[in-house]
Amino acid sequence: MEKPPVRGLYVLTAPCPGGSEGLLRRVEQVLAGGARVIQYRDKTDESERRLREAAAIAERCRAAGALFLVNDDVELAAASGADGVHLGRDDAALEKARACMGERAVIGVSCYDSLERAAALAAAGADYLAFGSFYSSPTKPQAVRAQPALLAEARRLGRPLVAIGGITAANAAPLVQAGADALAVISSVFLAEDPQAAAHEFEVLFASAQLECK
Repeated sequence: MEKPPVRGLYVLTAPCPGGSEGLLRRVEQVLAGGARVIQYRDKTDESERRLREAAAIAERCRAAGALFLVNDDVELAAASGADGVHLGRDDAALEKARACMGERAVIGVSCYDSLERAAALAAAGADYLAFGSFYSSPTKPQAVRAQPALLAEARRLGRPLVAIGGITAANAAPLVQAGADALAVISSVFLAEDPQAAAHEFEVLFASAQLECK
């Protein structure tokens, strides 16, 4: 069975006003705005709350036909019914995640600015490759910077490419033109004053890019 595609607007969650209710309300808003991928990102150790939130987001993503991933935590991803997990350099090994979640799971990896790391992880079975930070990021201000040309080089690896880091609707176009299949955002959409409208701006951008390619 073919895996769900990784493409379009990819929204990461973040702490926001209103606790769990506020979080889920924003998830609903970005899904209504056209987000195709939601990644639950919560670095706290509040395991019961995190499981409740992740399971609730999984339900909403299924209803919207969107892909749901969990950041870092393979066990939480499996327990919450997520479609997969995203792994960074210091997280669980890709092989462990695959053994825990199965072949159907979507496992993405952070490649930062390294084409060499991306090639090794693609060969090891990663389902998508994330590069960045392409712009200054309020979430990770010290993150290593990547250049759009890296996306063009990475096309040969044959995996969907995700761009991340300080991306807004105003600066996203060069990344799509360079080969990004998905744009991962936090502040510019999930924490926007109007998350649904902010998400819709990115959907318009992707639609325009597809028309230009025809």
